[in-house]
Amino acid sequence: MQIWRAPLDAMRFLLFETLDFEGRIRALPRFAELDRETVAAVLEEAARLAAERLLPLNARGDREGLRFEGGAVRMPSGFREAYRLFAAGGWCGLTIDPAYGGQGLPQVLQVAVSEMISAANMAFGITPGLSQGAAHALELWGRPEQKARLLPKLASGEWSGTMCLTEPQAGSDLGLIRTRAEPAGGDRFRISGTKIFISAGEHDLTDNILHLVLARLPDAPWGTRGISLFAVPKYRLAPGGGPAAQNGVRCTGIEEKMGLHASPTCTLVFEEAEGELVGPPHGGMKAMFSMMNAARLLVGVQGLGLAETACQSAVAHAGERLQGRAPAAAQRPDLPADPIIHHPDVREMLYAMRARIEPARALALEVGMMIDRAQHAPDPGARRAAEDFAALMTPVIKAHFTDFALEAALTAQQVHGGYGYIREQGIEQLVRDVRITTIYEGTNGIQALDLLGRKLPAGSGRMLRRFFHPLEDFLARHRDAPALGALLPALEKAFGRLQRASLELARRGLADPGEAAGVARDYLALFALVALGWMWARMLCALAARGEAAPPALRRSWPHLARYYHARVLPLSATLFARIMAGSGLLALEGVAPGARSR
Repeated sequence: MQIWRAPLDAMRFLLFETLDFEGRIRALPRFAELDRETVAAVLEEAARLAAERLLPLNARGDREGLRFEGGAVRMPSGFREAYRLFAAGGWCGLTIDPAYGGQGLPQVLQVAVSEMISAANMAFGITPGLSQGAAHALELWGRPEQKARLLPKLASGEWSGTMCLTEPQAGSDLGLIRTRAEPAGGDRFRISGTKIFISAGEHDLTDNILHLVLARLPDAPWGTRGISLFAVPKYRLAPGGGPAAQNGVRCTGIEEKMGLHASPTCTLVFEEAEGELVGPPHGGMKAMFSMMNAARLLVGVQGLGLAETACQSAVAHAGERLQGRAPAAAQRPDLPADPIIHHPDVREMLYAMRARIEPARALALEVGMMIDRAQHAPDPGARRAAEDFAALMTPVIKAHFTDFALEAALTAQQVHGGYGYIREQGIEQLVRDVRITTIYEGTNGIQALDLLGRKLPAGSGRMLRRFFHPLEDFLARHRDAPALGALLPALEKAFGRLQRASLELARRGLADPGEAAGVARDYLALFALVALGWMWARMLCALAARGEAAPPALRRSWPHLARYYHARVLPLSATLFARIMAGSGLLALEGVAPGARSR
């Protein structure tokens, strides 16, 4: 069975000691009254809800799956009751402005809560996660009257939200969408078209579903410049604001997927469905990216949560499974064999998971804090710097976290041996569920292209400097820190490789964008290795500063894991650097498709 316990000690220590929650978040006027006790209570209640209500439903939802009956989707047993409890607890509106019925808590807490929900039951968490993204887009782009009417429904959980982008001919290239929006008087439009792969596009958890739909106005230019965003409810609204008649939105089918059997992925047909414009005409892409970037961060955090569950499950199994004797000497002579956790190969696999998970959590929370500062810092310069950092790191988190999450699930399966391949243990479900995270919200290759092609050159390297300069300052200030010892030189070497690779790819990108794009995934992986190494260094400094007051489990484990990361993981930066410098000139089309036309 899957094993998971909320990593509350690590979360609290990272927030309050490593990342300075009080100095960076509570110092913001909006969160001035948010004390440690309140934050701890939110985390503990989320952990209890995830462990007691959501985790037990995970395997059941996978086994039962969804029922599609007459255009309606029926969720697995127990999901509706769990959702009602979730909504009643205020979790749907955790970060929504209190003016619209939300809790008004910082995004960094949403990151922590989302990790726990995903670790316990990712399929359940997708629906409220998308609702939060829809609410964020409306908060930024909706008209005052629009926000007053729609946001309270999302904050309460009465409604859920979706984002309707993909069409049969338009996946990552949204410039190809064909869905139409015909004016119907005032702010109303008639939306017609087909959208596919719409997560939570139809279900029975809420009274209504608010679809945020990309479509083209009649006078729209072709391409992404001609896309507008519309709010289209499943049911039209009655004069009092409640659901009324069906609104020309039909679910024509749900996908039979490899995993996430309890999360509906729908084909939706819009037939002159009534919708209202969100944001300016032809400004839909900018508005949608507000939701898309939130979704990409959520996907990375989903990967982190599933990696945590995979690791905890593997550690538990390795501590109980008796097979053979440890190579050096019997560790448990009182037993017929040693637990496999004493075998170096197994322990290597456990270290490989845990040494990435711990700093990944720190990086996700750091980005959550930066989003809060970007939204609420009084100083415009501070807001811009925080926004740049969050934008730079979003593709790194989405791609790297989900890549290593898939690797962690497969590693946990390997630790379990044959038991990992059968349904009873729940590990094969983790493998199936996590697989989609590397694909949706833009494949990881697209994330790498975003980092290299958009973020690296932005503002002549302005975004890149938001990461490079703080890291340079940290290295200079902590060069003699006893807590870091031999770890700092490894980080400095990897950072130097990243700096040289960045300069080289900037040069190549000017000469031949295609040649540089061929090594984008290697560049993102190198970037992530350095970012996680920096998080480890900050974590160890915070641990040393707290001394005996730090949680005992962290004092015992983190120094070992950090040494492993810097000795066994960071050296991969040399290989990645060599691949980047070798370039992508070897990727001729003839190698994979002989006879195909190449330029």
